[in-house]
Amino acid sequence: MFFWKWRKKEKELEEKYGAADESVLTEQDFISPQNPQSARKIEQYIVEQLESMMETARDIDDEKAEYRRLTAYLNDVQLLEDLQGEERKKIEETAVSVVQLNNSRSSFLNSTKKLSDSQFVQIQLEEDEMPAVIRRFSANEAYRDTLKKDMKYLDREKSEWALRKEFLGHQKKRLKMLLYLLSGTAVAVAVLLIVLQAAFRMDLRYAWMASVFLSAVSICAAYLKIQTDETDITSAERHINRAIVLQNKVKIKYVGIENAVDYACEKYHVRGSAELAQQWEYYLEAVRERERFQRTNEDLEYYNGKLVRQLSGYQLYDSRVWVAQAAALVDPKEMVEIKHSLIARRQKVRGRIEYNANGLKVRRREIMQLLNKVGDKRPQMEDILTSIDRLSEV
Repeated sequence: MFFWKWRKKEKELEEKYGAADESVLTEQDFISPQNPQSARKIEQYIVEQLESMMETARDIDDEKAEYRRLTAYLNDVQLLEDLQGEERKKIEETAVSVVQLNNSRSSFLNSTKKLSDSQFVQIQLEEDEMPAVIRRFSANEAYRDTLKKDMKYLDREKSEWALRKEFLGHQKKRLKMLLYLLSGTAVAVAVLLIVLQAAFRMDLRYAWMASVFLSAVSICAAYLKIQTDETDITSAERHINRAIVLQNKVKIKYVGIENAVDYACEKYHVRGSAELAQQWEYYLEAVRERERFQRTNEDLEYYNGKLVRQLSGYQLYDSRVWVAQAAALVDPKEMVEIKHSLIARRQKVRGRIEYNANGLKVRRREIMQLLNKVGDKRPQMEDILTSIDRLSEV
């Protein structure tokens, strides 16, 4: 990233210098004998060039500061690489702790959250009551399921009694028809016997006895069965009414408990008590993780401070920068990579300084050629050139 930043700045300066060169050529054309210009225009051109040169000189001054800073970091790297024995061991032990704590912290920050923020806050607000809430939620679900089974049983019982009532009703109608038929048959037999007895003077005492007996038995049997069916129908109606009453009571309880379960599901954004219990476990795990994260931060702050204090004893340019680069104090390969990066950056900064300085020299020569034409403004412009020379001095 640092390389591309400098490369972009380099391109911008190249374009600026290119534009400046074109301006110089154009101005030289203006002040040539073939196209003489007024001193005012020359002064304006010189002022513009001096302003541009001053900006470039400030860039050179900033680049020199960056060069010195990079050199100081390289000296720090060399000093740390040269450490041996007990001194190096103490620093490495502290750096190992910093690296491990940073890894734990990064692992926590990059871990996937199992609970949304709203779910975490909701459970946190009722943390003390949550175990009782889960038990009550689970008991309500179990009671709801029991009531649902009871309603199905009562509905099945009501249907069975309704079918029995319907069957008894049809049977009662058939028995009544049979009773009318038996009564008619008994009357017909009696008429027949009377006619036979009157016409033929026959002795029909046994026939009468048999007829009366059979008619009485069959009619009584049909009548008794009808009475039994009426009793059974009445009993079936009582059972149906009882089932309806119980079913209504169970429905009222079911609606109440179902509303309680639905409210809990909506409140905690779950589909059931099992999911809420799982979220409770996630919450407890998250709380433990946050406590560990807090302890990690406290330990990390302690070891960061300890590392800075240890390094400050060696008069480094910047001891705190090694807190973010603690791995390099443990792994020599990391330190080599940092060293190579600093060297490459310093070379680029050196190249930029030389490039900008050469550009200033070219434009300074052009300005010096024009100072003879500005009259009484020359001392002021020479002072500005002197200031630019001091800023850009390599």
